[in-house]
Amino acid sequence: MRQMDLTQVRKRLIEHEGIKLKPYHCTAGKLTIGVGRNLDDRGISQATATQMLEEDIDIVLDELKRAVPSWSNLAWNYQEALVDLAFNMGVPKLMMFVKMLGAIEAGDGDKAASELLDSRYAQQVGQRAQNIAALLRAS
Repeated sequence: MRQMDLTQVRKRLIEHEGIKLKPYHCTAGKLTIGVGRNLDDRGISQATATQMLEEDIDIVLDELKRAVPSWSNLAWNYQEALVDLAFNMGVPKLMMFVKMLGAIEAGDGDKAASELLDSRYAQQVGQRAQNIAALLRAS
């Protein structure tokens, strides 16, 4: 008796379903991604979420290294704060925080924290901004 060939199954499913790297609504109206992954009913696993997080952190780190010339010379707490901010708002929006970034470049965590907290962003995210401000003040 012939065994099922999972390589062929995968190939056929990709042929039938396609591969979509951004969410879309399938013919049944379900939010879907990848090779027919029904996000509404199935969601994703913890392992998939962790893998996506790792990939997203790597992307943000690459973007920050390109956008912030002194990145490699920044203190750990400034790097961690910038990663969190860039992850949340994206690097282009983060780069609009000119005064905060200037304070970070100058090594003035208190001023950087103050600039962060004096923003619409801080009002929108509440405690998250407070946590990042504390990180900026850390030494």
